[in-house]
Formats: sequence, structure tokens, C-alpha cells
Amino acid sequence: MSPSSADRSSTRHRILFGLLPLAIIALAITSACFGSVSLSPISVIKAITGASDLNPVHQQIILDFRLPRILTSMLAGAALATAGLMMQTVFRNPLADPFVLGVNSGASLGVALVLLALAPAGMSLIDGLSTSGQLIIVLASTGGAAATLFLVLILSRRVDIMSVLIIGLMISYTVGALVSILMFFSMAERLQSFLNWSFGDYGNVSWSQMQIFGPAIFLGLFVSVLFVKPLDALLLGERYAESVGTQTRKVRFFVLLGASLLAGTVTGFCGPIGFLGIAAPHLSRHLFQTSRHSVLIPASICIGALLSLASDFVARGPGLDFVLPLNAITALVGAPVIIAALIKQRNLKRLF
Repeated sequence: MSPSSADRSSTRHRILFGLLPLAIIALAITSACFGSVSLSPISVIKAITGASDLNPVHQQIILDFRLPRILTSMLAGAALATAGLMMQTVFRNPLADPFVLGVNSGASLGVALVLLALAPAGMSLIDGLSTSGQLIIVLASTGGAAATLFLVLILSRRVDIMSVLIIGLMISYTVGALVSILMFFSMAERLQSFLNWSFGDYGNVSWSQMQIFGPAIFLGLFVSVLFVKPLDALLLGERYAESVGTQTRKVRFFVLLGASLLAGTVTGFCGPIGFLGIAAPHLSRHLFQTSRHSVLIPASICIGALLSLASDFVARGPGLDFVLPLNAITALVGAPVIIAALIKQRNLKRLF
């Protein structure tokens, strides 16, 4: 890259990193304004800053209901985008993400085992669980995600890299069948709760639950930042990575563990959210025109948060009294990205 090209690229990155946070803030404030009760942006700002002249009811609506949901959607989008980016790099496949590789299905199986089979009678969904119950859900979800992901990783060593997607889909169908069997033998009230959870919803995380949700997400994001250089090396192949001193097995283990923590935590609290993990990394590469993870990770975090906020805003249908399934909205966003990636796969190979 020539000096002039590098300067243009650096300027482009600075502009984008300046605009993306502004877009997130603007959309977050807009999202906080709409709901069953419409509020002004000034009321939202007053509630956040703790102004004393705001209606106490409006303040409670913003602080106790809308703000946790907005923060949850931002963290979930950032987590799924980062998990998808790390999986695409490790598998060197531009179509890898938590949903396509069956990680969401594995996390769902872990949650289904707890909620439908192992939970004592009377235990409700996450909303009614104690702190220890929430932790069990997260551990079950993360464990299921990790088990599925490492199974895909083991099997992928015996086939070419493009067959990994088929393996992930087959594992996803198998795990889905096990979940269906659990659902068949479950009580009606538990079954309804699990179905509602499977649609995806950012409204289940309260401030008390955020004490587990937030740190788990930040820990997974921290792991991704630690492995920026090894991830760059893996893009050029395992042989090259090992030639420059990268311990590929160790890197894969910790990177996939971090990805499992991110995807599993989001799935445990919010349900299996699809397609954000594949859409955000691709949009990041397209906008920033780079394959460097020092740029792509923060870019994916920002774009993932923005897409997640937008999807939740549409799902809640401003001015309406119902909430659409979040997974339906994210599919409308992510599916076209997958189609575009398949069409332009030859052009994307230069990044992997």
C-alpha cells in the first residue's frame, strides 16, 4: 500500500469511527423515545442525567425499562458481531457465524435442558430466576455453544474448509431434533415460555441481570482484543501463522472459547439471535476496506450494536401495541448479506 493510499485509508477509518458512535447514540435516544408511551428526546436526556423536573413515571419508564433494553441490544449486537468475526477467521470461511455453524442451536440445547428437563417444578424463565439461576442459564448456554463449536472444529480437520458449513448445519439439525424431543415431553407452560424465548427478545434483561450479562460480554470482547495479531496471522493460513511463532492450537482454543462465551451469553439471556454475527463483520469489511483485526474488531462492535438497535427498534413497531419476533427482523437483515457473500465469494477470498 502506497503512502497516499495508507493516508486515505486512515482518514476513512477516522471518519467512520467518528460517525458510527454518533449514529448509535442517535438511534439509542430515538429508540428510548418510542413505545407504549411516546417521550421527547429532552425527557430521555433528563432521565439519564438525573434531572429533578422530570415526571417520575416517565423517568421510571426510561431508566427501568427502556434503557436496560437498549443497553442489552447494543451489547448483544457487539457480542454476536465479534463472535462471528472470530469464527470466520478461525475457519477461514466468510459465511461462518454462531447461527450458521450451529452454535446457537447448541446454546439452545443447553438452555432447553435446564428449563425443560432439569429445572425443578415451578421454575420460570430467566425473568423469574434468582442470580444463581441466571448463572446456571448462562453456563448451560455457553457450555452448549462451546461443545457444538469444538465439535465442528474437530470434524473440520477431516474435510475441506468449505464443507465446514454443511457440518455446522447438520449438527444444528441434530441438536434441533434433540430440542424438539425435549419440547414434546415438556409441560405446556414451560413449552410456551421456551417458545417465547426462542423468538429472541432484548427485554428480559433487568439491571440486576445486567450484573452478569454485562461482565460476561466484556470478558468475551476482551479475549478478542488480546488475539488481534494471531487472528491476522491465521488469515494467511496455519502454516504461515506457525512460521511467525503463533501457537495455532492455543489461539484457536481461546478464540473459540471467547466466541462461545459471547454467543452463549447472548443466547442465554436474549434467545438465539440469528444473522447479526454474519452481517456485521461483512459490512465492516465493506465499509473499512481492510482485513486487519485491529480495525475490524472495533468496527464490528460498532456496526453490530447499530444493527441490533435498529432491528429491535423495528421489531417493537413504534406506535404499535405488539412486538414482532426479533429473529424475523434480524433474518431480513442478515439473509441478503449471506446471499451477497455467496455471489461475491471469489472477491472475498482475498480477505481469507
